[in-house]
This record gives sequence, structure tokens and C-alpha cells, in this order.
Amino acid sequence: MVHILNTFDGRPEHHNKIPRPRELPRAVYVRVSDMPAGYHVAAHSHDWNQLLYAIEGTMTVVTEAGMWIVPPQRAVWVPPHTQHAVTCTGFTRARHLYIGQNVAANLPDRCMVLEVSPLLRELIRAATEIPVEYDEDGEEGRLIRVLLDQIKAPDQDKLYLPAPKDTRLARICDHLQGDPADNRTLEDWAKVCGASSRTLARLFQRETGMPFREWRQKLRLLHALEKLANDRPVTEIALDLGYETPSAFIAMFRKATGRTPGSYFR
Repeated sequence: MVHILNTFDGRPEHHNKIPRPRELPRAVYVRVSDMPAGYHVAAHSHDWNQLLYAIEGTMTVVTEAGMWIVPPQRAVWVPPHTQHAVTCTGFTRARHLYIGQNVAANLPDRCMVLEVSPLLRELIRAATEIPVEYDEDGEEGRLIRVLLDQIKAPDQDKLYLPAPKDTRLARICDHLQGDPADNRTLEDWAKVCGASSRTLARLFQRETGMPFREWRQKLRLLHALEKLANDRPVTEIALDLGYETPSAFIAMFRKATGRTPGSYFR
């Protein structure tokens, strides 16, 4: 029996009806899903690790700690018992790897976006084609062990946006996630939130590890990745995100990623 399950039944209103095994039949269990634009999975958790890999399209994963953008050929790692919600901005082809808690001690212990090497990509593809109850001591078991060895934490998680706990900061951040083009300064927000700009600045640094302007720039970068993955024109993206010119947006993008927007996914 080939282990491929497609969770999309053509009716987005059934977005919570995801097949989830009560226990893993083997150390690694693989699920395949094709999801339409706007598809949403409400907050939930698993008793095991999960690796969500986007072959095509972009996923946004949200937890209490913050938000991760998963562009094509990347994956997000979700440890056991972590409440997380998933949204697809465009049509997305995903591979979900459920991995037992005691499989490997060197697996990450927090959410993060992982680079997927060509080798890991092919191992994931091969894992979708083996039986659910594969022979752990045979060729299929060896393939899974090599796959697990290729899952490595990056030195820096560049696609993570931390979420502040303070209600005043949360109000600002929630608004900016819905309208990243809003260019209001902390001085402007201070008038809305009932706190001084110095207080807001200090809280932003303490709760997110970065200044407000850097947080907003990273938010715009993550929104840009979503739009680029859906083939939106660079000029349109720049204007949507509040940049006065496409060149200003391109300069920000190159500084943050080391690549131009047009070459990032290539």
C-alpha cells in the first residue's frame, strides 16, 4: 500500500477535517496534501514532531511564539505539543512528515524554518512512495534513517517573526500584519496605545529582540515572500508594502536575503 493521502476535498469549509493518526505506525509517517488558496487549518497540536515541506506555494505557520513563512523548497519544523495554525495564501503542494519524539535526539526543540537540500528533497519524495508499515530493518528503514540525518537546524532562522505578549504591542502588530504598508512611527502609535514612544520602543526590544522598525521590515519581507511565491510583480509588491519605489524595496530585500526578489526562488 502506497502511503499518499490528499486532504483537500474541494470544500474549504471542511478545513478542520484533517486525517491525523492517533499513533504513528512507524518512526516516520508521511502525508501528502494539495491545498487551495486561502486554505486554513485551525490551531492544533500533535504528540510528535512535524516537518511541513512546501514543494509548491507558500504556507504561513502561526504559534503563540510568532509567525513563520514557508516558501517553496523550505520546510517548517514543529515540535510535539506545539499549538500551530497553517494558512496557504496560494495553491500549495505540501508534504507532512510526522516523526516520533524519541527517534533522534538532535532534532530541533523549537519551531523554525529549515533549508531543504536537494538530497533531503529527494528523500522526502522517496518517503511518500514507501508503505505505511515499512520494513524498519530493510532498505526502506535505511532510507528513513538517512532522511532523519539530513534534518538540521539552521544557524539563524531568518523566516521567523516573533510575537510580543504585551497587549499594546500586540494591537500594533495585529494591525500591521493586516496592513504592512502602514508607515506610522512609534510616536504615532503612542497616541493610539496610551503609552509613550520610549515605553513602546523598550517593550519591542525586550519582547521581540529587535527594534520596531526592524520588526516591521521583517514583516514586510515575509509578506513579500508570500507574494513572490504567487508570481506577483515586484513593482506591485513594493507599493503594496508601503515602499515609495521598487528600487527601495529591492534594496531592502537584497540586504535581508543576499538576493534580488527576482532571483530568490530560483
